[in-house]
Amino acid sequence: MKKTLILITAVLLSTASFAQTWKADKAHSHITFTITHLAVSDVDGSFKNFDATITAAKPDFSDAKFNFTANAASVSTDNDMRDNHLKSAEFFDVTKYPTLTFVSNSIKPAGTNHYKLGGDLTINGVTKPAVFDLVYRGTITNPMTKAPDAGFVATGTVKRSEFKFGGKYGPPMLSDEVTFKASGEFAKAN
Repeated sequence: MKKTLILITAVLLSTASFAQTWKADKAHSHITFTITHLAVSDVDGSFKNFDATITAAKPDFSDAKFNFTANAASVSTDNDMRDNHLKSAEFFDVTKYPTLTFVSNSIKPAGTNHYKLGGDLTINGVTKPAVFDLVYRGTITNPMTKAPDAGFVATGTVKRSEFKFGGKYGPPMLSDEVTFKASGEFAKAN
């Protein structure tokens, strides 16, 4: 029994020692969203201020843990009046809830370099489970930094009503479905 515990501990420690952290290269990364307005047109937006990290021990990232945080006040749709409305208590309520977060808790294969990334999404202080389609685009040596960079795209749709977001603006004014996309390069931090 004692030998088994020692072996398990050694395996866990050796796996943990190979875990690496990757940080978003913000110049080559973005977090965007799309919502349908009046059932006929899409409005796109982004978060200008965000952080994202990945921790993984396996080179194919099949054991990766993702963590995204966006500053709600950095929301931008290229329209000042709409952006100010989105920052109000009717939508992101940035004074009360300054950040949006996603913390993964599962990653499941869905084809070559494709995964289902599950986790907890928090918007407006409401946390709900969410699943995103994740594509691992590969790892290369960045010609500028001479260090490894890995590329990912995560997409998924959530219902804003579940997050108490813009409740008085129902369909067809604004669709309940909001599509998120996080895309970018991650540089190895350790």
